[in-house]
Amino acid sequence: MKRVTVNTNNVGLVFKRGKLEKVLTVGTHWIGFSESAMIYDMSKEYHYTSAELDILLQNADFVNLIHLVTVADNELVLTYQNNNFKGIMNAGRHAIWKGLSEYNFVRVDTRNIDIDETIDKNLLEKMPLLNYIRAYKIDSFEKGLLFIDGKFNKALEPGNYTYWKNSTTIQVYKADMRQLSMEISGQEILTKDKAQLRVNFNIQYKIEDIEKALLENKEFEKQLYTTMQLALREFIGLMTLDELMESKEKVAETVMDLAAAKVADLGVKLINSGVKDIILPGDVKEIMNQVLVAEKRA
Repeated sequence: MKRVTVNTNNVGLVFKRGKLEKVLTVGTHWIGFSESAMIYDMSKEYHYTSAELDILLQNADFVNLIHLVTVADNELVLTYQNNNFKGIMNAGRHAIWKGLSEYNFVRVDTRNIDIDETIDKNLLEKMPLLNYIRAYKIDSFEKGLLFIDGKFNKALEPGNYTYWKNSTTIQVYKADMRQLSMEISGQEILTKDKAQLRVNFNIQYKIEDIEKALLENKEFEKQLYTTMQLALREFIGLMTLDELMESKEKVAETVMDLAAAKVADLGVKLINSGVKDIILPGDVKEIMNQVLVAEKRA
């Protein structure tokens, strides 16, 4: 016979020819020479292989000493020890010793992308849970559009959004909702009297409808640029050089009016615009300078 001592917080498992014969609790025990005993600290976690666990579960005394948690392929189980988050169990069977601590298990079906509100959001920002989520942030000056498996789902207001990782494809497109500026530079335009000018124009705009801007239009900013460019060319092309120079302040107002309807279809609102520069060809500049000199001499 062999003597086996099991201390407090420990448990002994006695095996004979690979089969679990009995479970030893605290105290001194005698076992046969053909038997072997393994002592386990119940405060520590042990990871058994599937084959090992199959053997151990045949013993009713062992089953009564553990929490047996079975996790499916599409699940995660969040483990809480004494009401504190301890870790995550993946697919498979897991055995945790009973008695020393109070355990709670929260089962999550990851086929659903939405994360239950009962799960502490602070845990989602830390390991190991961070590995199992997808996180998106919409800043206070932004709005977003959520697409699930390529289909538009809903608009997102500013905030933090988290979803479980799974086979579902999630995409979030964001847009800046603040007042924005765009330069329409170096536009070479012929006036009605065939004077070639180079015009630099500036607009201030704001996205009014994010669904129109991002969902109904492709690259709305490029389209906005083209729309304003064509409106500028249309207006200046109907004026002579003298008319343009006499009414530069009307250019911005008229161009905005010409483009207003098309810009609204892009989900954008024009706030302000203005001509920054009108650059004349060298020969026209020389003639105008001569006229000015002559007027001063006169």
